[in-house]
Amino acid sequence: MDDDKDSTARGLAQMEGYLLWNAEVEEARRRAARFTGELPWLTTAQREDVERVYTAERIAASRAMLSRISARAMELRGEYNDRYRALRARCVATAVVTACAVSCTCAALTLLTR
Repeated sequence: MDDDKDSTARGLAQMEGYLLWNAEVEEARRRAARFTGELPWLTTAQREDVERVYTAERIAASRAMLSRISARAMELRGEYNDRYRALRARCVATAVVTACAVSCTCAALTLLTR
């Protein structure tokens, strides 16, 4: 059952990524068209070339940014996992020490009251 939920969540994440990336590509195309719209002296071929280059540059910049974000997210995940493990170990150690202290105190009180 968990495998189905994991695969469903993974599929939804992939679909979301696909849709977000397509939106980014479409935004690059819109910006390219807006940019070339401000250059009325370009011929149709020149306009298409400028739009193609502008779109390619924007997509490359977006891809580089996403790669940096992804790498940083992986770094943070590792850091947070390490911190969580250390915190969990401290909590377990504190619980064990507290339980031992309470147990020893109870044993000492029992022996003293006899």
